[in-house]
Amino acid sequence: MQNLSQRVAYGDMLVEMGKENESIVVLEADLGKSTMSIFFQEQFPDRFFEMGIAEANMISTAAGLSLTGKIPFASSFAVFATGRPYDQIRTSVCIPNLNVKICGSSAGLSDFGDGSTHQSVDDITLMRVLPNMHVFSPVDAIETRKILRAMLEIEGPCYIRVNRNDLPILTEDDQEPYRPGEVRLINKPGDITLIATGVMVSKGLEAAEKLAAEGISLGVYNLSTIKPINKKSLLEALAGSKALITAEEHSVIGGMGSAILETLSGDLNIPVSMIGINDQFGTSGQNYDELLNYYGLTASAIAEAARKLAAK
Repeated sequence: MQNLSQRVAYGDMLVEMGKENESIVVLEADLGKSTMSIFFQEQFPDRFFEMGIAEANMISTAAGLSLTGKIPFASSFAVFATGRPYDQIRTSVCIPNLNVKICGSSAGLSDFGDGSTHQSVDDITLMRVLPNMHVFSPVDAIETRKILRAMLEIEGPCYIRVNRNDLPILTEDDQEPYRPGEVRLINKPGDITLIATGVMVSKGLEAAEKLAAEGISLGVYNLSTIKPINKKSLLEALAGSKALITAEEHSVIGGMGSAILETLSGDLNIPVSMIGINDQFGTSGQNYDELLNYYGLTASAIAEAARKLAAK
């Protein structure tokens, strides 16, 4: 299974779209060599704005640029892109419903070496609670490119969270456009349904393989639009399922799992198990897998949840 970088996909796609649309401008908060927005700077230096370590100013400037007809893409580490300028995102972007696109790079625990101050376990919660905001969490580099194209076509605020590490390619590099809100089947339906986002989709596939040898069928779905979610697509994914597992590299409070349960309130009558970060901050680690293991974001954790549900 090939692994590719979502960050490189982000930078490459900005350049590709920038060649097609001169209205696209890019803003950066001193992390362009990490978010890969530097690719755009190299190609279009007159349409690139280095804002320094001043995320609030970056978002305010992006809002102003959008009022002139520009389409701004503003990026930084996810924890800084959402937390530091939250008031500006709320007041200057979401309330007036402006066409500003925000990229939260090195999302979740993927910046494993820098600890809790640089790890975003709450960015989905912060962004999806805002009216008018669209929230995306791609599963791989290919889907990152497709989501960016979809974000360009959406007239209004958008947020995408991007992983720092190379992730397995699980989607097709075809001409089919990304359809926001839909749940996409990755393997095949099972008695138990797993709906996951980001890196946890690949962990789900590993779990499904383990469980199949035990006679437990786990259907693995990718949900990369956290807001808005297509309720009809969710219900179709769960048709005939005996239990649901949600899995995300994010706090279980207000994350993807919460979004699913809110969407299905009153329509769900099967047991649910939620896998995520349990009301904790991040911490430093020697590598990414060490942190995923520490917080229980593993194939083994998904398999164990499925076994407990199957036993019921």
